Amino acid sequence: MTGPTTRVLALLELLQSHRRLNGTELAQMLNVDKRTVRRYISTLEALGIPVTTEQGPHGGYSLVAGFKLPPMMFTHEETLALSLGLMAAKTLQLTDASSALNSVQAKLERVMPEHIQARARSITQHTNLLLPDAGLPQEQSLLMPFMEAIESQRRVQFVYNGKDKLALQREIDPYGMFYRLGHWYIGGYCHLRSALRTFRLDRLTEVTLLKATFERPTNFNAADQFKQSLYAVQGNLNVRILLHTDFETATRELKSNANILKQQGSLLFIETMIDSTYWFAWWLSRLPFDFTIISPDSLKKALRERAEKLISYC
Repeated sequence: MTGPTTRVLALLELLQSHRRLNGTELAQMLNVDKRTVRRYISTLEALGIPVTTEQGPHGGYSLVAGFKLPPMMFTHEETLALSLGLMAAKTLQLTDASSALNSVQAKLERVMPEHIQARARSITQHTNLLLPDAGLPQEQSLLMPFMEAIESQRRVQFVYNGKDKLALQREIDPYGMFYRLGHWYIGGYCHLRSALRTFRLDRLTEVTLLKATFERPTNFNAADQFKQSLYAVQGNLNVRILLHTDFETATRELKSNANILKQQGSLLFIETMIDSTYWFAWWLSRLPFDFTIISPDSLKKALRERAEKLISYC
């Protein structure tokens, strides 16, 4: 668990699911000391939640008999959003914490009114999401450490294995993360370059959370910073591709990357910048509709080489 707020909520969950628990039991379950448990109990009482304390060898803490939190009043639209969000997290395998996702769903259903529970279960049982890959396994294993660093505003040290470059140790103040075209990225202030930088997670090894802290700039957006830096890097290639499909189909397929779509009259293009023609050729080959590469020529060559490699497997 991370943070006192999470543990206070966990304490409330324990008291709701058990008739009585003593301080030692709660301390062990929450991985804190008994003095901290008493402080969390005081926090619950300050929030108006009636907790009774019984002294003695058979005493402990419990909620006042008959006390229940009011049901969570979700609309049908909100239930759909919550259910699909949990399903997407499971399908994308964003973390290895599938048990945590199941626990979240169970807790939500337990406090929902019966008709909303039925709607949530129906969505889960009868709906499937076919989503793109969520990045490589080593990227997913780094999500929680980086999210913790972003939340606690602590500096991170890692070794960056750049494409065709020597591995370098970096220290960054991680400001935010984003997901793009099958990969996770972390953006923040790089102390080696004394500038804002973006790093792809699958190129990072030996990640260590440091004690040094930082202050995040107001309204920093890692994805916007990446797009700005992409156009500023020398050697990156301008890409222009004519798509033989309609805007709605392309938007549905590209999802969060739909910002690279440009419509000119009746024609639809992908316009962006890339640092690897071979990787982008692989990405293009997965599109379910036809397209024509306008530029650059090096991308045409990379796509031909990929096609020849795929044919060799037959």
